Amino acid sequence: MINLLLCGNNKFFDGALTQLISIKNRTDEAINCYIFTMDASRLNREYISMTDEQIDFLNYVIKSKNYKSKVTKIDVTKTYEREFFKCANEKAYCTPYTLLRLLADLIPGMPDKLLYLDIDIMVGKNISMLYNIDIKGYEYAAVREKYGSKIIRPDYINAGMLLLNMKKIRETKLLEKARELIRTKKMLFADQDAIFKVTTKKLLLPRIYNEQSSFKRKDTVICHFCKRLLILPYPRIENFKQWNVEEVHNILKCHYFDDDLEEYLNLKQEFELKGKEAMVGG
Repeated sequence: MINLLLCGNNKFFDGALTQLISIKNRTDEAINCYIFTMDASRLNREYISMTDEQIDFLNYVIKSKNYKSKVTKIDVTKTYEREFFKCANEKAYCTPYTLLRLLADLIPGMPDKLLYLDIDIMVGKNISMLYNIDIKGYEYAAVREKYGSKIIRPDYINAGMLLLNMKKIRETKLLEKARELIRTKKMLFADQDAIFKVTTKKLLLPRIYNEQSSFKRKDTVICHFCKRLLILPYPRIENFKQWNVEEVHNILKCHYFDDDLEEYLNLKQEFELKGKEAMVGG
């Protein structure tokens, strides 16, 4: 079984749906997906937890390939408030949901090996290729950040994909140290900087495990639709996500995930129809 960790709010549904579709379409092994969510409406009224209806639908989708797969919602609101309430990085470059991965060692029942993925990721190969990498002796495995490794330090990581050795992390207290930094020191890239600064030992992986630039490499295992610099027809920064299907096709020129995205559009329509029927029935 592959243990997966995702984090987000109810707006995260499209990312979770597209990502899990891409995983189940290429992986026969059962997927045990934990989703950390919380109500952070005190910061923004749109920061609402993922709904039970969304979780139920994701379960329906992931179980269609392997009935042993499951999606589990874990509300970490109380834990977040205890650790990060009005901290120095609560209003960082991204939403506070990026900080939720730093709570993994505080949640009972988390497995000793856990694959964290940002929501703006699609999986291009069998995810077992990544999950089964041996990380004994390392706190985690990651890929270099495409810009930060040139500007900050050669070994600076992109934290959008982290293969976590939770047993080792509990021993070294990596996440505990990262949370302390988050509470006390303002950092440009918040959680990513905190993890990098307190790391004892990490395994750097080839870019195919977190491809942040090219969408045409056929050997890519993890395709990360993060912010990127596009040169043509003029230099600019774009931030199109996989669920922005038209832009993925026409601007990023990515067609590798066409079957996945067509399935996503059909399933999203099915989910919305069920929601309307429930409202009428209610």
